[in-house]
Amino acid sequence: MYKNKKIFKAKNLFSEFFELPKDIVLDLPRISIIGNLQFYVENHRGIIEYNDKVIRIGIRNGELVIEGSGLGIKNIHPHEILIEGTIENINFSQ
Repeated sequence: MYKNKKIFKAKNLFSEFFELPKDIVLDLPRISIIGNLQFYVENHRGIIEYNDKVIRIGIRNGELVIEGSGLGIKNIHPHEILIEGTIENINFSQ
C-alpha cells in the first residue's frame, strides 16, 4: 500500500472520476487467470523465487505467491509474466 494514504485516496478518486484504469493510475498489477492452468500478470517487479511448486513475484509494496505443481514460466518480459502449470493457491502478501 502507499506510504501516504491521502495520495492513494486522491489517485483512487481521480481514476474513478475520469474513468481511468486503476492499474495504471495506482501502479497496481493486472492479473488474468485461465482456470487453474494459466496465470498472467502485468506490471510486476520481478521474480523473487522460482521452482516448480512456488513462484513469488514482486509487485508494488508486496508480492504475489503462486503455489501449485509443475509450475513454469512460459513467457517473461519486463512488465509481463505468463505462468503455466496446475495452480492451487494464490496469495498477496506485504
